[in-house]
Amino acid sequence: MTAVLQFLRNQTIFALIFILALFVAGIEIARPGTVTPLWISNILLFAAPLAILGAGQTLVMLTGGIDLSVAAVATGAAYLLATNASSGDATALVVALSLGIVVGVVNGIGVAVLRVQPLIMTLGTGLMTGGVMIVYSQQMMASQPHVPEFIQTLGAGKLFGLVPVNLFLWLIVAGLMLFGLHRTGFGRLLYAIGDNREACHLAGIRVWRVLFVDYLLCSILAAIAGLVLVGGTNASDLSLADSYLLPSVACVIIGGTSIFGGRGGYAGTIVGALILTVLTSILTLMDVHEPIKQVLYGAIILLLAAAYARLTE
Repeated sequence: MTAVLQFLRNQTIFALIFILALFVAGIEIARPGTVTPLWISNILLFAAPLAILGAGQTLVMLTGGIDLSVAAVATGAAYLLATNASSGDATALVVALSLGIVVGVVNGIGVAVLRVQPLIMTLGTGLMTGGVMIVYSQQMMASQPHVPEFIQTLGAGKLFGLVPVNLFLWLIVAGLMLFGLHRTGFGRLLYAIGDNREACHLAGIRVWRVLFVDYLLCSILAAIAGLVLVGGTNASDLSLADSYLLPSVACVIIGGTSIFGGRGGYAGTIVGALILTVLTSILTLMDVHEPIKQVLYGAIILLLAAAYARLTE
């Protein structure tokens, strides 16, 4: 047992995979026959938007920050896409992604240039984005929101009835994240800034540029996640991604990325997103009432985070 614990401390990703396997085994024991190829396919389908949101959170948390505007950006991008679909798919897509760019630029300027505390800055931009979308929705009351067919395919389609289409987008994001964090200068700078920002300043690194790009990328990823979400639901409303805000932070923390920066990575976030998606599936299969489900969900997340922190001490 001591040797196993030592191995898990050295290879923390395997500890996360072990927890994920325990959850899956628990489902199969409680409800035999539940874990099938179709069930696995659905888990991947539902985990993709959370993992894409988690990618953005991973980027900013590696520098010791956090982005509380991601849910508002995801919701806004989805709503803009649906309400501008009549102008053409390409135009609607550009408008939707533009929201991520605008919010990312504002967050980047606030955090990197004006040095506003990231939690306050992104909370403010999230509230402003939500308010702007409410005003916009009132102006668009006469229009009929419509989700383009290719976005529906992206969010809910499956190849051969089993392979989620959004998995391919997730793989692209994951590949870029894993390569970028460990094989590029930008990725190494994120770790360095999160570990010791003052030392980076003294070394001549233009920290504000790195942080600006960091928050911009986070918002763009949030907008992309919103498009995947609205494709899966085929209906857009102004609370579409609200329930994803805290899970987007939780999957990063469960995945081993320190909220103080300098430690972690996207591989853990991927497994963290899968763990939370499987956890949601467990609570749904148990037919738990929504208030009890929220209590259990929060308690289990806390236990997972505490157990992982204990393991990696």
